[in-house]
Amino acid sequence: MSDLRISEFHDDMPTPEVPVGAAVVRFDENTTGRDFVVGDLHGMFAHLEALLSKVKFDESADRLFSVGDLVDRGPDSERALEWLDYPWFHAIRGNHEQFVLDSEDEGQLDLWVKQNGGEWWLNIDESRRGLFRTTFRNLPLAIEVKTKNGEVGIVHADVPPFITWERFVSLLEMRDRDATLYAIWSRNRIAGQGPSMAVTGKMDRIYCGHTPTRTTVQLENVWYIDTGAVYVLDGYEDARLTLVEISPERHQEFDIATKNSV
Repeated sequence: MSDLRISEFHDDMPTPEVPVGAAVVRFDENTTGRDFVVGDLHGMFAHLEALLSKVKFDESADRLFSVGDLVDRGPDSERALEWLDYPWFHAIRGNHEQFVLDSEDEGQLDLWVKQNGGEWWLNIDESRRGLFRTTFRNLPLAIEVKTKNGEVGIVHADVPPFITWERFVSLLEMRDRDATLYAIWSRNRIAGQGPSMAVTGKMDRIYCGHTPTRTTVQLENVWYIDTGAVYVLDGYEDARLTLVEISPERHQEFDIATKNSV
């Protein structure tokens, strides 16, 4: 058992597969271009392309980091593999990537397809499914980025309270089950079910997705940037995809309304 204080997880939740590669990936400062982080995509890659065009993204110098949830619910989930091949695009594992990995269990597959947007999975062949699983197994659980304005941490869902960022990533690197569940699934902080204290340690700020919000939300040094892009398909008129420049600007937001066709 770890030293995390967790109230929202239970013993019969599937234990997430550990990353085949590094659980935490670290990036040096980008001295030639800009760095951005984007909220949950859920297959809305055409809108991401439009947003990158809006900010004049330079593929030769800029970098784009994703908080995860590349797939499900939206129209172009299969394009996730295409994007993960780009050398300037770096993503972490979200709970929807985890659904892919858990789908070899029939019960989990049924839950995913019927309730969590996994219908697209039924339309691809087994060799393609294997490629998705292999790729998603290699996604890290957290990313650290050095910038001139301090270090930035990226994790899909949240960082537990009462421990430093350094302790958190150490637990992830030790393949700790509770820390992994927290990174992928937790909504405690943003739901007001736990303290909203700053994440201590070396990180200047943390970026998360996972929980859709009308606008970006800042709780101390933790930012939530999933502004519900895919929920336009459910009639949410204010759905937006949000992109944040984290270097050289410390925090500058850009967005695009996903109700607009692209």
